[in-house]
Amino acid sequence: MNAGHPEDAHRGLVTVSVMLATIMQALDTTIANVALPHMQGSMSATQDQISWVLTSYIVAAAIFMPLTGFLTARFGRKRIFMWAVVGFTIASMMCGAAQSLTQIVLFRLLQGVFGASLVPLSQSVLLDTYPREQHGSAMALWGVGVMVGPILGPTLGGWLTEYYNWRWVFYINLPFGLLAWSGLAAYVRETEIDRSRRFDLLGFAFLSISIGALQMMLDRGESLDWFSSREVVIEAMLAGLCFYLFVAHIFTDEHPFIEPSLFKDRNFSVGLIFIFIIGIILLATMALLPPFLQNLMGYPVIDVGYLLAPRGVGTMIAMMVVGKLSGKVDVRYKIFLGLMLTSLSLWEMTHFNTDITGWDVVRTGITQGLGLGFIFVPLSTITFSTLAPRYRNEGTSLFSLVRNIGSSIGISVVITMLSQNLQANHAALADYINPFSLALRQAAESGAVNLNSAQGLAMINAEVTKQAATLAYLQDFRLMMWITLAALPLIFLLKTPLKKAPGEVHAALD
Repeated sequence: MNAGHPEDAHRGLVTVSVMLATIMQALDTTIANVALPHMQGSMSATQDQISWVLTSYIVAAAIFMPLTGFLTARFGRKRIFMWAVVGFTIASMMCGAAQSLTQIVLFRLLQGVFGASLVPLSQSVLLDTYPREQHGSAMALWGVGVMVGPILGPTLGGWLTEYYNWRWVFYINLPFGLLAWSGLAAYVRETEIDRSRRFDLLGFAFLSISIGALQMMLDRGESLDWFSSREVVIEAMLAGLCFYLFVAHIFTDEHPFIEPSLFKDRNFSVGLIFIFIIGIILLATMALLPPFLQNLMGYPVIDVGYLLAPRGVGTMIAMMVVGKLSGKVDVRYKIFLGLMLTSLSLWEMTHFNTDITGWDVVRTGITQGLGLGFIFVPLSTITFSTLAPRYRNEGTSLFSLVRNIGSSIGISVVITMLSQNLQANHAALADYINPFSLALRQAAESGAVNLNSAQGLAMINAEVTKQAATLAYLQDFRLMMWITLAALPLIFLLKTPLKKAPGEVHAALD
């Protein structure tokens, strides 16, 4: 295409429109986390009660995301996309205006229902709008919203909460929603409607119950001490049983909710495993760094947001580079580079201590952002490179769903390990606090601590706890480094698609 061609301008307007919807939804995955303590005070809620503000959104989005493929085929992608933007924006306004805990949990539930389809639909629209040889550049633009949104969410949420009010973390969606809806209405073209497709209620019920139970288990497991809780055991059994029934159903039903032939595409199946692992790394680090910086190093919340923001800058730089390299460098080399950079950053983080500077956090954050950017965009491109266009809506919804499940599992695992390792490390370090410890005797003789007072003993215990917690964080970073390296063999299972003739344009522009 020549520069300035009308189709190029049309693609640009479509891209801006869907990107606004993507950023709006992606921001909401993390922006509310920072405001939770302020919501808790405003709603007079307990810690366990206010956590439902996050749980309700996550569970609703997970359950309704697989429904995207059927709804777009049955009613048209543009129509569903526009209704999703409208519903999400209205639900956001209602969250901001909520006056009780019950109201905000209900409105967050609605927000999750409408927001579930925004990311997969934006991806499928861009894949159909751009010709195959430009999919790398298209996924680079899409990836900016998906990856940078959750990273910048805490920074923006902390700033809005600090200088305005927690309600503004929801009100900020209004301009995004209005602009996205206007762009979708004007520039996105409707897809063909398949009115003959019937809804597989049983398959959807099995899958939704399985996903909902899994998300509930992951979200509440830590506070309920996992499998010592009857609720968690029931949720785990329900998730496993319903998933088994769902798999059995899709292979035996004549018109299943998700077609099994979707998974015959090797790149797509390997891509799902890959994005599950990336999901673990993406948000697990963001779940660990804020408490590490606040609780152990004493940074205020607004400064934590500023220190974590460069991670998003690194991701944006990597995505711009990947977009320029699209079609010139094998995507598998880019994924390999991304895995190496991410592993390097996590390895450097295993050497953190309470004496590190803000620059150490920024430097490792930028490196990790670069790594994730080099992984996410090429992976999003190659996953759908050989998939038939008719599977695209279902495929993108599954891609986003698996990434979200990976994030939920990753956060649950690292937080649980943090708690368990802290106790184990405290017990191990406490063994060195005895009358035979030379360092302790020297501290007592110098007057630094008084071993004969309760205050002196409390100071020693606080220092042991601090060191045990620091070591527990480093153990989590090491675990994620090994998980990243474990993904390397998957690169060899991906295959580069044959190049199509230049100028190929998909149905969206026909």
